[in-house]
Amino acid sequence: MPFFEMAASSKVVDLRNLLAKRFPHAFTPPAARLDTGVSVLDQATGGGLPKGAITELISAHCSAGTASLINALLQRAYHERYFLALIDGRDSFDPQPMGNICLRHLLWIRCTQAIEVVKAADLLLRDGNFPLVILDLVLVPELHKIPQTSWYRLQRLVEPWPTALLILARHSMVS
Repeated sequence: MPFFEMAASSKVVDLRNLLAKRFPHAFTPPAARLDTGVSVLDQATGGGLPKGAITELISAHCSAGTASLINALLQRAYHERYFLALIDGRDSFDPQPMGNICLRHLLWIRCTQAIEVVKAADLLLRDGNFPLVILDLVLVPELHKIPQTSWYRLQRLVEPWPTALLILARHSMVS
């Protein structure tokens, strides 16, 4: 190997070490999962939603049961005594069937535009106090306005926390 190639490779190693010192990254082990209590979902995801990661649940059908899923996840949060955040992309969540006791474990953010959803998710993920954050984008028509860099940023924000980020949508958006 020529000298200049060895010098360049040692500089890359030095740069990586410097970045690791300046920007330490707390890694959540991939085995950490949030048990949803929905057996089909838990089986499909290998034991629950992964913490420190984004899970995207996609269904192109109009009536795919996302409201039932949100209700089941809220019931689980109530029984396990943790709080969950629902970022409602179209202000379509109906809390009526849940009852006041379960709703005490819910932070419900009602949005009317796609960019509001991203901003709300950004704030909640920086907080790190919610074991589960749900982005309901099923009825949001202007999803094309959300840049791919937003998903990358949200992925980086969720990684150091024991938070599961669940995105409900009609088509895949997160790369």
